[in-house]
Amino acid sequence: FTVEKLFGNTCYCNSVLQALYFCRPFREKILAYRSQPRRKENLLTCLADLFHSIANQKRKVGVIPPKKFITRLRKENELFDNYMQQDAHEFLNYLLNTIADLLQEERKQDKQNGKLANGTLDSQKSNGTPPATTWVHEIFQGTLTNETRCLTCETISSKDEDFLDLSVDVEQNTSITHCLRGFSNTETLCSEYKYYCEECRSKQEAHKRMRVKKLPMILALHLKRFKYMEQLQRYTKLSYRVVFPLELRLFNTSGDATNPERLYDLVAVVVHCGSGPNRGHYIAIVKSHDFWLLFDDDIVEKIDAQAIEEFYGLTSEISKNSESGYILFYQSRD
Repeated sequence: FTVEKLFGNTCYCNSVLQALYFCRPFREKILAYRSQPRRKENLLTCLADLFHSIANQKRKVGVIPPKKFITRLRKENELFDNYMQQDAHEFLNYLLNTIADLLQEERKQDKQNGKLANGTLDSQKSNGTPPATTWVHEIFQGTLTNETRCLTCETISSKDEDFLDLSVDVEQNTSITHCLRGFSNTETLCSEYKYYCEECRSKQEAHKRMRVKKLPMILALHLKRFKYMEQLQRYTKLSYRVVFPLELRLFNTSGDATNPERLYDLVAVVVHCGSGPNRGHYIAIVKSHDFWLLFDDDIVEKIDAQAIEEFYGLTSEISKNSESGYILFYQSRD
């Protein structure tokens, strides 16, 4: 079953929803949420209804218009309240954060009504999980640690930050592994960018680097393909060829010996077709029952695993009008 394009450019939304539907842990949580007592309508209830109608269709093939979901989205956020093309990554970000906020709000309400499990209000704390964590965080959240080492006194200061998706810079003729390695490169802070060291109580030269401290269950990787060009006064697309494998081995770069590496499988890709962020088109490639499907709004076709290579990007910069992987969803095997 596929999602139909509705009134205006909604492919940025359709492609992300189709990709998320095939992220099994996410789909299962959404469908489980749908079976709970009804809440007042919001973006999450609309998404749950949409996933439910896809999952429970009696017919083998067909099209489902995400009318209620799109109407709700436009009501909730003025950024999407128009007929223009939007950025699929911005939409993904907004959707995951909104669902997490709604779940946290519901938990707060239940807590106030004394409805939490086992009749105890603190049951969430007893298993070591902070009350703020939702299943969105359990599925998509990873942790980065930002380390700065003073080159004078060798003191390392580190600050953790969580992410629901990881945005990485792209270069010509590279791979996802290379992009992630570049993400963790050490940078020297010197001259006017010196770091204020608390230990030395003065500005010092320092080494700074970002490391992955905790890998998520589903890693959503956003390739930064849109770059603002000063001379053009607008964003342009980097159609660089970036290879993304079907299987990705990731190392925990923070030196945590308990979980040194994880193996990930590619489960979905949101592809941008065209030359710029506010024009062009989005399609989704997903893995279902060991074969690959290409969703182009309401058109679905089965494709060969080899055909995915066509969406790596272009080796020449002459043509900017390309079909290139934009958001990649990798699911951890464990």
